[in-house]
Amino acid sequence: MSDQNLIEAPKKRTGLIVAIVVVVLALIAAGVFALTRGGDEDTVRIGVVGASDPYWETYKEAAADEGIDVEIVDFAEYTQPNPALAAGDLDLNQFQHIVYLADYNVNNNEDLVPIGTTAIYPLGLYSLDYGDVEEIPDGETVAVPNDATNQARALVLLQSAGLIELTDGGTAFSDLADVDTAASRVEVTALNAEITAASLQDVAAAVINNDFVENAGLSFDDAIYEDSADDPDALPYVNIFVARAEDEDNETYAKLVEIYQDSQDVLDGVQDVSGGTAEFVKTPIDELKSTLADAEQDVRDNQ
Repeated sequence: MSDQNLIEAPKKRTGLIVAIVVVVLALIAAGVFALTRGGDEDTVRIGVVGASDPYWETYKEAAADEGIDVEIVDFAEYTQPNPALAAGDLDLNQFQHIVYLADYNVNNNEDLVPIGTTAIYPLGLYSLDYGDVEEIPDGETVAVPNDATNQARALVLLQSAGLIELTDGGTAFSDLADVDTAASRVEVTALNAEITAASLQDVAAAVINNDFVENAGLSFDDAIYEDSADDPDALPYVNIFVARAEDEDNETYAKLVEIYQDSQDVLDGVQDVSGGTAEFVKTPIDELKSTLADAEQDVRDNQ
């Protein structure tokens, strides 16, 4: 072997070793990425509040029949799924309405987008002590959710029920400061949405989001007052599948929306959990985007 070959041989071995090391490191990095996402990167991770609802298992099975592996990731609070989606820990989430998403996007400088609708649910007022709003004595306390969008909707509900008056007339941005205490029959306190039901022992009544009604041992029929899902102005409160902006045209995600909307077993399960209150909606994406844009502008105008 010539001196030149003797010099080049170690160079070739060194280059091969470097290439192997690069490949190994790449594989390790890919494994770490999969672990941080919670499993197989081919699995679509959907964040929800209330993963124990039986229809999610039905939904997973319907998706599997279409060749899509779905993992349902449960969150205890509404404040958690959007940050997880924005950070890439989820692929989609399904727990919120358009007004809630608009408030999140504006206040967090995010651009999460709706990719499909599920249903509109009426918001209800519940009480352990009174069977009608007229029975609630003046001066009693009523609890509402403390997140901005659900609080506004709850306050409008209480005004409609004749329990309070709002100085702004009632909008998607009403808050406790807008309650005209002198003209209102009851006082209002704001609590985390997940504990308004637990507060029923201590207040005359509480506005409880649908996700927490049955978990509190209540029936939807127990509501002493509720708003209407048939209201033409209700579209901002339709529940939606949400994705990151770069994934809005993802065909697999669009198929998952279609599976939810068109699987009768899934829809039947949703109705079972909602006590028959769900009003299923199929809204064109362009209309969803327009409604979101309007809601985001309203948030900015009211800041």
